[in-house]
Amino acid sequence: QVQLVESGGGLVQAGGSLRLSCAASGRTVNMYRMGWFRQAPGKEREFVAAIRWSGSSLYYADSVKGRFTISRDSAKNTVYLQMNSLKPEDTAVYYCAVQSLKQINAGITTPRNYDYWGQGTQVTVSS
Repeated sequence: QVQLVESGGGLVQAGGSLRLSCAASGRTVNMYRMGWFRQAPGKEREFVAAIRWSGSSLYYADSVKGRFTISRDSAKNTVYLQMNSLKPEDTAVYYCAVQSLKQINAGITTPRNYDYWGQGTQVTVSS
């Protein structure tokens, strides 16, 4: 089992920045990739970004490319999502998630391909 705890959400004006953190604990040796998803009211959960736990592979949704940056601190078992130039349409609950080693060939943008999820953190961007 892997436990995930997100933090860093909040209320920010359009054009502002926030940094989300996701701390992992438990059987972290089985982690292959960590991702961020978001879900706005009445919408499906959508992929935002992902990072290989070892290695340098990064993945972004087109809607956040150039504005969001995913990174990790392996020593702290923590993944970050730096969000700049925020827009009202970025408002959502943001979730971090883990793909375990058994998902090594699974797609990265589909929520069902992730094995563990955090509780989510609210991000609200005012216009």
